[in-house]
Amino acid sequence: MAFITLGGNPAETIGDLPAVGTTVSNFVLRATDLSLKSLSDYNDYRKILNIFPSIDTGVCSASARKFNEEASNLKNTKVLCISRDLPFAQKRFCAAEGIENVEMLSDFEDGSFGKTYGLEIINGAFKNLHSRVVIVLDEDNKVIYTEQVPEIGQEPDYISALKMLR
Repeated sequence: MAFITLGGNPAETIGDLPAVGTTVSNFVLRATDLSLKSLSDYNDYRKILNIFPSIDTGVCSASARKFNEEASNLKNTKVLCISRDLPFAQKRFCAAEGIENVEMLSDFEDGSFGKTYGLEIINGAFKNLHSRVVIVLDEDNKVIYTEQVPEIGQEPDYISALKMLR
């Protein structure tokens, strides 16, 4: 369980992030076209999982923009932005912002991704949403970097995450 804050107010997550060196569990999420996407669809790619509460907040949209900007410079890497937003909201955001280098995936149906990966918020104003997390995976889905951002209103450490892939 991680202890995080939202505007200084305490909150907790359902569990712990997958540990560096472990291989993560498969997931199935909805893409913006409503198709199902699983982790196995990205086999043989390195992956940045940019996870956040909602694309309709300033910091969440900033992280999607930043990773979109950086994604074109990363070889053999997919950036997956994951939230509980509806796929329609994710698609609207990408169209309005010109986001083309990352893929938006939604855990809106049952929140199973957030529960399995230990990052669902269990209390406070953002209860049941995902906490702000970055997980970097190698081509074999082994965790090579994690960051549980301690304050939801804070941007992730882009430099450290991207350094793992350069």
